[in-house]
Parts: sequence; C-alpha cells; structure tokens
Amino acid sequence: MDDAPDFADFAAERIDALFRYAHMLTGHPPDAADLVQEAMVRLRGSWPRVRRKHNPESYVRTTITRLHISVWRRRRREHLAWEVPEQPQPVAEPPLDLWGELARLPKRQRAVLVLRYYEDRSDAEIAEILGISPGTVRSQASRALGKLRETVTPLRSLR
Repeated sequence: MDDAPDFADFAAERIDALFRYAHMLTGHPPDAADLVQEAMVRLRGSWPRVRRKHNPESYVRTTITRLHISVWRRRRREHLAWEVPEQPQPVAEPPLDLWGELARLPKRQRAVLVLRYYEDRSDAEIAEILGISPGTVRSQASRALGKLRETVTPLRSLR
C-alpha cells in the first residue's frame, strides 16, 4: 500500500501551521524553514507507523521542538581557548556584600529577613520564634527590605 498520497495531503494541509510554529520557536524564518523541512523528512520516514498509532501533527511539532533544542544546545556549548587571555576581563560592578548590608540593619529586622528568606519560615513561625505578632513580622520585613533597597539601588544605578 502506497502511503505517499496520504503524506502529501497531510503535508500540503499542515505545512503553513507547522512553519508558523517553527517561526515562533526560532524567530528567524530561514531557521524555521530548515526545522520544518527536517521534521517532515523524519515524518516521511516513519509515516506508516505514525499515521496508524499517533497524531501526525503532534509528532511533527515534537520533532520540530526537539530539533530546535538540539540546535541551541550546540550553539551554547563552551568553546575552549588554547591560551588564557593575558589580562582579566573588567568586572562590571563590585559584588554586593549582602551579609554586610544585613549586619547594618536593626537586630529584629535582620532576624525577620534571615528567618523568612534564608530559613524559608512562614510569618507565623517567625512570630512564634521572635515572640512578636505576625503583623509585626510583616512590617519589620517591609522596613528592612526598604532599607536594603535604598542601599542597593545607588550601586545598581552606576551602570
């Protein structure tokens, strides 16, 4: 039995939608066309099996997605250099000393932030540990984050 007419009908009917899908993945029409072409070649090779067992469009979309992922994985691989650069690259900004900034906060505010973000405690747990109300926990956290934003924002604006 010749499956070529069924495949040709499917390809003619769905090629535009598949191209739009690939274009949304890549953002580049020539790359999208390459993905669709490769996926359709793979579909043609397994057409009898896919047509009987699976949804052909789902198979092609999955193939397009996997091909796209393999392309960007290859592109982002690390490229090793034979020689180390002579001068180190300049650092864009000095690293933020978060623990130093926390140390400048009042003790209760510092305790609230450490318990909330470092130990991942809920407001109720923090309130119980510190012997304060949950509302006080929230207000102390808000004030502490405000103070941290004031000290961190000037550093970020130097860029």
